[in-house]
Amino acid sequence: MKLEYKGQENVQASPEKVWSFIQDPQKVASCLPDLKSVEIKDDKNMVATVGVAVGPVRGTFKFNIELDPRPEENKMMVRIRGGGLGSAVDLTASADIKGQDDQTTLLDWQGQATVSGPAATVGGRVLDAQARRLIETVFANMGQKMSEA
Repeated sequence: MKLEYKGQENVQASPEKVWSFIQDPQKVASCLPDLKSVEIKDDKNMVATVGVAVGPVRGTFKFNIELDPRPEENKMMVRIRGGGLGSAVDLTASADIKGQDDQTTLLDWQGQATVSGPAATVGGRVLDAQARRLIETVFANMGQKMSEA
């Protein structure tokens, strides 16, 4: 099952603060909902264990997360691969980072995911709604934490 999302998050922080935040795997990991544990491999790679609930499919999923900052393009790329409970997730996301005149930053984001296994069989609308909520929560959490930094 293929899923695609896009949206925007206006962050009450300068582009410099945003770049500093998104290049820190520990800070990015702290924005994941239902985070159980995180192992930072290096400055671009981590393994996160999160609680997942999609309809009747509930459990713990493990994801390899690769951060690929591209400051010269004003873009942050993220690749997430992993799964659990017999399900697999492969997600590629990006955010264009745009400084605004009022010293805020607009994150113009998009993502595409492929889901297979039991999580994909719960039905398109249930999975779609959960995945959208997850992505929007991550960006909202990032926006809030960047504003506080």
